[in-house]
Amino acid sequence: MPTPMPNQERPSTLQGDYNPAEYNAEYKLLYLQGLVADKAYEAITEFLTKQSEYEIANLLESFPTQNRLLIWAQVPESIKGEVLAELDVDTRQPLMENISSKEISLFTQDLDAQDISEILDTVTESVRTSVMATLDEETRVQVNKLDTYEDWEVGSYMDPDIIQVREDITLEKVQHWLRENDDLLDDESQELLVVDQSQQLLGLLSLVDLIKHHQTTLVSELIDTAITINDRLDIQDAAAIFRSEDIRFAPVINSHGELVGQLNGEDIMEIIQDDVDSTMKNLAGVSQDEELFAPILTSAKSRSVWLGINLCTALLAAAVIGQFEEVLAQVVALAILMPVVASMGGIAGSQTLTVVIRGMAMGQIGGSNRVWLLNKELWVGAINGIIWAIIMAFIAQLWFHDIKISAVIGFAIAINMTAANVSGISIPLMLKRMNIDPALSASVILTTVTDIVGFMSFLGLASVLILQSIAELPNQNIELLFI
Repeated sequence: MPTPMPNQERPSTLQGDYNPAEYNAEYKLLYLQGLVADKAYEAITEFLTKQSEYEIANLLESFPTQNRLLIWAQVPESIKGEVLAELDVDTRQPLMENISSKEISLFTQDLDAQDISEILDTVTESVRTSVMATLDEETRVQVNKLDTYEDWEVGSYMDPDIIQVREDITLEKVQHWLRENDDLLDDESQELLVVDQSQQLLGLLSLVDLIKHHQTTLVSELIDTAITINDRLDIQDAAAIFRSEDIRFAPVINSHGELVGQLNGEDIMEIIQDDVDSTMKNLAGVSQDEELFAPILTSAKSRSVWLGINLCTALLAAAVIGQFEEVLAQVVALAILMPVVASMGGIAGSQTLTVVIRGMAMGQIGGSNRVWLLNKELWVGAINGIIWAIIMAFIAQLWFHDIKISAVIGFAIAINMTAANVSGISIPLMLKRMNIDPALSASVILTTVTDIVGFMSFLGLASVLILQSIAELPNQNIELLFI
């Protein structure tokens, strides 16, 4: 069935042939909004049963809090645990406030340790203790292991439930064991982890080798090298390893070389997505914790800090302008053209900043290539600066018929765009060296630099080229100049 066009009206809930599963995410949202508005509880339940836990979580995060509670009450009990694990912490917290420990135990009984640990992070200590007591011993140990790691460490993201075999057994025994435990492997499994008697990781056993070699062959004869990740490594560094090595999963070992879990590609994708979201929010001066449908006061509070910082930088730029009050008072054209200089520098710097921060996030900037990039951006800024300086000078000449004003605006744009490009790469590199997230504050610093450099160059040149020439004119000619 073809996807409706964006401007198409939401299908009516009364149309019997409408199947929400055939529509994209936006239309599922529109359809559910209609059901919520009509308070069609049975229809909401029927609709949600056709969605995956990922889709339900996304839909819940697309509603204000009061509507989330209504929708949550209609989510089938059998998948509530999976849905909770997929939700952001800020969305999950209000939904769990009135859920008893007994209900949480029911939700989590079929979940893996990763999901249980994530859900229990948002409950009180007493509820956590009650739920932990209902878990089987193996799962309880795994959850406790995950909770020993910091939020930024690989260990808190790894899957502790791993499939491992010993090096000193035959392929026949491995296949027999897998057949007896047919729920161990999923459709994406391609390798088994091989350990020795002391739980030291030795490498990987390919499922292809497991099948094609003689069944009396020992596992130790077919071990492949594994790319391992330390459990205390920063998860961002682990994501960079996944990208550079193009791997789907990696065994996680501790400082003693013992196998403690595995890090999966889907977990890394979640980290990368979270990092992208965080970078976008930081670049805009928005708190990382702010969600789209957060309460009004919460959003206002989270944004006020950077608005205050921006006000301080704006006042600094205004102070620079104030130093040239005399020339602005005498030549109105300068006040008209001044925003152009700041705007051109701002966009040039933002272009460079965006590319550089993305490169830093991807692990592509470091060592000697930083100097090369700095030189590149210097020349890109200079070339674009000269091109647009000529264009703007020509426009100013047509507008004001004054060669000095045209020269001032042209030189100022060339200077500011060059400085903006250089600042766009040097500021994030400087912040990174100071262990400050470039995405968090680089844009504010860049705006300040481009404003100050733009105004200083523009008004400074105007003072030299225009104000001095005005002072040299006879008094009777000054009045004629501004008529």
